[in-house]
Amino acid sequence: MWVIAVVFAVLGAVSNAVGTAFQRKAASTVPRGGGVRLLLTLARRPAWAIGIAGVACAALFQALALINGPMALVQPLFVLELPFALLIAAPLLHRRLSTEGWWAIAGVVGGLALLLASASPAGDNEQASMARWIPVLVLGLGAIAALVVLTRSSSSPLFRAAALAAGAAIGNALTAALMKSATSRLADEGFSAFLSTWQTYGFALVGVASLLLLENALQAGPLAASQPALTVGDAAVSLLLGVVLFEETVRTGWWLLPEAAGAGLILWGVLRLTRVVPHVAEVVRREAG
Repeated sequence: MWVIAVVFAVLGAVSNAVGTAFQRKAASTVPRGGGVRLLLTLARRPAWAIGIAGVACAALFQALALINGPMALVQPLFVLELPFALLIAAPLLHRRLSTEGWWAIAGVVGGLALLLASASPAGDNEQASMARWIPVLVLGLGAIAALVVLTRSSSSPLFRAAALAAGAAIGNALTAALMKSATSRLADEGFSAFLSTWQTYGFALVGVASLLLLENALQAGPLAASQPALTVGDAAVSLLLGVVLFEETVRTGWWLLPEAAGAGLILWGVLRLTRVVPHVAEVVRREAG
């Protein structure tokens, strides 16, 4: 079952990568701005439509992965979205990935393998009590709101992109947790149970809000600011939610050392990738000029 979960998670990462690459291409070609107006403008861009199709397929694969495996295993695999996204974006812009870029990709993949092998996530709970859900939702949504408020008082593109991406990462993790509960009801009790559970509407609402935050993060500043917060933040918060909500387990003790090494290698690879591959918006504007 977990092998199936891994396969679907990787397919989800690839689909998300397609979505991210095309959404970033679309977001980089619109005037500065934000909020719902940005989405209305993007909706008229063909590249954005392709990106949304990628995101929709990713959501399907993600749901199938979460049904078959623990959240602490499935969600960190979405770190692979960044290498896939940049591999897709490079030919999209008629560019080649440098040797340094390939080393960075190897760092992300190797770090992820080391982290998951060391942590060895386990657990088969698919539901959580309201006593667990309420504090998680209050803290998670509160953190997202605080990050959005902070961006209003800052004019720094780096800070705004990082803060909005961090909010999107928290939202993505919450969406995954809600989706896991809702889709398990669908698998166990049928479509009527799926429609009657509050988690179904919860993951739809939080998912849309996360998408809005992502679009604004991609437009607010450089990739080097938004992508590390989005990629690493999603994996870290998701792993935490798997433990807190669904009582999944990860190794502790001396295993924390290789886990930290794996996380550090992922972070290094992500940071290098965002610097090696040119930001799509900058390239598109330069070529357009």
